[in-house]
Amino acid sequence: MKWNKRFTYPTSSRSLISGSRHYDIGQEKLPSVTTILAATQSEEKQQSLQRWKDRVGLDAADQIKNEAANRGTAMHAYLEDHLSGKQRIDLTPIGQEARTMAQMIVDQGLKDLNEIWGSEVTVHYPGLYAGATDVAGIYNSAESIIDFKQSNKPKRREWISDYFTQLGAYAMAHNHVYGTKINQGVILMCTKDNLFQKFIVDGQEFVRCQHDFLRKVDQYYANKDQNVS
Repeated sequence: MKWNKRFTYPTSSRSLISGSRHYDIGQEKLPSVTTILAATQSEEKQQSLQRWKDRVGLDAADQIKNEAANRGTAMHAYLEDHLSGKQRIDLTPIGQEARTMAQMIVDQGLKDLNEIWGSEVTVHYPGLYAGATDVAGIYNSAESIIDFKQSNKPKRREWISDYFTQLGAYAMAHNHVYGTKINQGVILMCTKDNLFQKFIVDGQEFVRCQHDFLRKVDQYYANKDQNVS
C-alpha cells in the first residue's frame, strides 16, 4: 500500500439546506449523494423503515441510530489515521469498540489496497452533486472507490444496493473531473461483533448502479423544480 497523490481534490465545507446536507465547492452548493438517495427513496423502503421504527419504538430506534453513527464516526477516524500513518487513542467504550472493528478492516480488507490517491476526499460532479469517499485509489489492481461501513449485524448483498449506487455516483464524479476510468466499487464492512465482510461491485453491475443514480438525480431535480413552482 503506497500513496500516490496524483490528483488535487477540492476543499469543501458542508451545510444544511432545509435539513439536507450540501457541499459548498467554489461558488456551488451541491446536494450530497446521500441527500439525493434519501429524497428519492422508494415507498417500499420508506415503509420498511417505518415498520422497523414501529416495532422497536421511536426512542429505541433513535438510540440505535445514534450509537451506530457514533461508532461509525470513530471507526472511520481510526482508519483515516491508519492510512495517514498516525496512531489514534480513544479510551471511551465506543472508541475501543471502533478500534477493534477498524483493525478487522485493516487486517482483512486493506491488504488488497495497492495505491491510495486520497483518503476522505471530496468528489463532485459540477452542477449536479458531491460527496466524500473514504478512499480513491487502486484496489486489487483496479482503479476503485472504497468505502468503510459499520453495521449492527451482517448484511446480505441485496440489502445494500444503496451503498453500491453511492459508490457508482462517486466513481462517475471522479471519472468526469479527473479523467480516470474507475469501474469498481469496494465496501469494507465490520459489524459491532467484529465480523468482517467485503463486497465488490464492478463491470456491468457497476454501470447499472451509475445509471440508477442518474435517474435519481433527474428525479431529485424534477421534484425540486416542482416544489419551487
